[in-house]
Amino acid sequence: MKYKMVAVDMDGTLLDSQKKIAPATVSAIKRVIAKGVLFVIATGRSVRGVAKYQKILELPGPIITYNGALIMRGDTGEVLFERGLKPEDARRIFALGRQYDTTMCIWAGNRLYGNRLDERIAKYQELAGMEAILLTDIEEALAAGVTKILWYDEPPQIARFERELSEDMFDEVTFCTSQPTFLELFNSQVSKGAAIAQIGRLYGIDREEMIAVGDGLNDQSMLEYAGLGVAMANAHPQLKACAQYIADTNDNEGVRQLLEKFILA
Repeated sequence: MKYKMVAVDMDGTLLDSQKKIAPATVSAIKRVIAKGVLFVIATGRSVRGVAKYQKILELPGPIITYNGALIMRGDTGEVLFERGLKPEDARRIFALGRQYDTTMCIWAGNRLYGNRLDERIAKYQELAGMEAILLTDIEEALAAGVTKILWYDEPPQIARFERELSEDMFDEVTFCTSQPTFLELFNSQVSKGAAIAQIGRLYGIDREEMIAVGDGLNDQSMLEYAGLGVAMANAHPQLKACAQYIADTNDNEGVRQLLEKFILA
């Protein structure tokens, strides 16, 4: 099969444990792009959280951010697709987060808000590359449109939240973990799988011509959609179970090895 597109998650997949991309991986990605293959970052991160990596890789095509809630062009910044939370759903998520007494990272209008400015928010700011604004009333964020809300807590708490929440509690919300400490809540019509399908329609690429690579449960929809679904060796066991191929770990340049095997060979 001649693949025309590769969609790759960032944290735990493309990035190593130090949040870096190895020079040999950067070189491989640029060779993939030079061959005319669409290389797409697919992440739960914000536009700001992707920016420095986009510059390193010089990505000209689409970039999937916020787990698929916003797709933009890497070269021009043009928004190709956007869908946030319904206001009533955002209000419900915010109220529940307060009841659970968890730290909430709220993305609205490409700005980061926090229900409190604690140690977890400080850590998340580093990941996001943006300073958080204290938010006491969700209505302030709703004015800009809430893209997604992330609950940040200890892994046992996140697991409990996931067990106790139900999509029936909302109108149009889905949720999943992206890291053991992160539970992400976003519009149910949004996913990485739906995002790569949208890109396929825009660029005339069939699902059989796509490779999708990830390590977390928020990557499952795109692994199931793509012609070749790839899980990292360090991936969640559930993701490995649905993958057709297991790549090496993110710290052993698994993405580079994958590209060399399926695209550059």
